[in-house]
Parts: sequence; structure tokens; C-alpha cells
Amino acid sequence: MHAEAIFTGTEILLGQIVNTNAAFLGRELAAAGISLYRQVVVGDNLERIRAAIEAARQRADLVIVGGGLGPTEDDLTREALAAALGLPLVEDPVARENVTRYFAARGRAMTASNLKQALLPAGARALENPYGTAAGVFLEHGGKLYALLPGPPREFEPMVVERLLPLLEPYGARRGVIASRVLKIAGLGESAVEEAVRDLLRGANPTLAPLAKPGEVLLRLTARAASPEAARELIRPLEAAVRERLAAHIFGSDHDTLEGVVGRLLGEQHLTLAVAESCTGGLLAHRLTNIPGSSDYFMGGLVTYSHEAKVKLLGVKEETLAIHGAVSPEVAAAMATGVRRVLGTDIGVGITGIAGPGGGSPAKPVGLVYIGLDMQGQVEVQREFFIGERENIKGQSAQGALYLLWRGLREKQVG
Repeated sequence: MHAEAIFTGTEILLGQIVNTNAAFLGRELAAAGISLYRQVVVGDNLERIRAAIEAARQRADLVIVGGGLGPTEDDLTREALAAALGLPLVEDPVARENVTRYFAARGRAMTASNLKQALLPAGARALENPYGTAAGVFLEHGGKLYALLPGPPREFEPMVVERLLPLLEPYGARRGVIASRVLKIAGLGESAVEEAVRDLLRGANPTLAPLAKPGEVLLRLTARAASPEAARELIRPLEAAVRERLAAHIFGSDHDTLEGVVGRLLGEQHLTLAVAESCTGGLLAHRLTNIPGSSDYFMGGLVTYSHEAKVKLLGVKEETLAIHGAVSPEVAAAMATGVRRVLGTDIGVGITGIAGPGGGSPAKPVGLVYIGLDMQGQVEVQREFFIGERENIKGQSAQGALYLLWRGLREKQVG
């Protein structure tokens, strides 16, 4: 079964919201063995939505439209589908019950405009929506399938999983499945990763594809087979080959985060951590404390932005700052050791750098960052040079610190 997806909303086109529904739908359809060939975004315009539906039905067996099922004048998806197929809109009792029940359960008065949400193209089936007023729509017409789904992710996601996918099974949606495995890599750029696995990129089933993100590279391994188990069996030898080549840089897979993996290693090794940050302004501490249970190993962080704070709070020597400057390997090391001593932890991390846009010089340009790691008295410093805007440099600096910490913990575990 081949599918195309249309997402409506001028706010998506203007970049006012991120279309997370697109990624979610792609994953769920792949797992169900449905090939999603195209995704498009259309503004809130009746003629453009109608034209998008007409174009999609020429190519696909299944057309899914997300958004535009609300009660306002710019919610036009029902009307667009009816116009594309030459069908009248008729009131559906299930859709009407969905909207009236929603308001009754909350003790709120329903406006007349909400009854628009009870209208469906003739012959369509309403998909109940317990999370909002807009029922979904499922229609088989002219040998094609159409699904209209509400736009808010908290309504869209359960409707895909609980309503749409079960309806598609009789049409052969699960005759094959697509399974993916994502390996996450830090400490190497995309070109270096691609060079290491270049010969593996030519496979047809399974396939291997790189994707660069700030501070890390993802390798997506994908296979198509008759069952999830069979697809995973196809992926297994390819994953083994990738891991053999990039083991020193693969920190996790699928939903792992670098801060989550670091936290797990700290817990397993019964080690505590403190951080001292300058150019990152607390971003590293923020990422570490995003992990539930981080209080077991993360004792605290200090943002020592000024020279005075580095001296008073961390014990960095004034002569070290005077001779080497705040952005130097000597100060990064002193910050890591200082915060470890002050907070009484096993490990200390120090970050100092120039995030820009000002403050750089030919000798120390914007983007120069030093990351210090003091692991139970063993100190090392990593020099980094990041390119980008201020926020991007801060993000890459925090990522670099997490990678240095992960590498140290991994070596300690292996050793």
C-alpha cells in the first residue's frame, strides 16, 4: 500500500509551529508496512487543499490529511475532500455525538459553529476522538482510501494508532513491515562517519543512511520484511559491522540521549559529578538534570562567568587567569578540579570558551572552547573549535562536554 500525507496549516508554512505529526506518521506507517512516498504542507486555502488531495489520489492508494477539522472558517479539510471527490457534506450522528459529548463533559456551552465538525463527506465513517471536538474521517471511494485526522498532536497521535491503523489492516497494510534501528555517534563529523561505512551505504535491504545533527551523527539502519522479527534479523549483521568500525564513538541507539547514557554510567559506577560552566551558562547542568533520578549522581553546578567568580567560587588562581586568560586549557582544568573540590564529587567538568558574536581575537577566535575533565584526580582537557551562532556554539560545547565525560566513563568501565 502506497500513501501520501497532506498537512494543512498556514502556521506550519510560516514556521510558527513545528510539524511533529509528520515524523510521527512516518514512523507509524513504516511499522505497519505502508510506504509513505510523499508529504506536503498546504496553507489554509480551500482550493489548494482540494488540488493537493486530487494530485495525491492520482499517485497513492491512501491519502491522509492532517489538520483543518476545527470549527473555524479556516478549517477546510472536510470541504476540500468533498469537493475533490464530488460528494456532498452530510451530518454524521457519531461526529455530532463526539463534539456534543466533549462540551457536556466539561460543563461548557457549545457554539453553533462547532456543529460544523459533525459534517462528513457522504459515505464517510467518523472516527471517535476522546481528546478533542473533531472526529476523524475515514472514507473508501473510487478504489482509494482517505483519512482526515485532527491537527493537534495529542489528538493526532492516538487517532493514528488507535483508530486509523486498525482500519487499514484488512486492506493489507501489514503484509510487510519496515523496521529501523538508529545508532547515535558523537565525537566524529558526518564526513568521517560516512568514510568509515562508505561500502555499507550501498545495500538495498537493509539500508544504511547517515543524518547529521548538532554535535552528533545518526546512522539509520532500515529493513523491510514479512514481520518485525524478520526485519530485525536483517538489520543485526549490518549493525554488528557498523559497531565494529565505530565502537569508540557509538554512545547509544534509538531513543538514547548522551546525557541519559552518561547518567546511567554514573549510576552504574557509583560516581558523583559537579560542573563549572562559563560560556555555556548552565546549559550542561540543564541537560544533566533533564534525566529523572539525576539527583543520585549530579551534586550541582556553578556558572562562573566572570574572572572574580572563577577565583572566589572555584579557587582558580589569579595568576593563571592573568598569564593564560580565561579561555585556556589551564583555566578549564582548574575549573574542573575546583568544582570537584568545592562540591566534594568524584568527577568535575569545566567549560570555558568564546560563544560570540564578540570577544574573539586572531589568537582566540569566536568558537574556541576548552573542556576540562577531572576524574578522581586524573585531569584532561579537550580543545574544540565550533562554528555557528552564539546559541549553536553553546549547544555544541555542552554536547562536547558530555561526549568527553561519556568517553572517560566508558574507558573506566572497560578498563
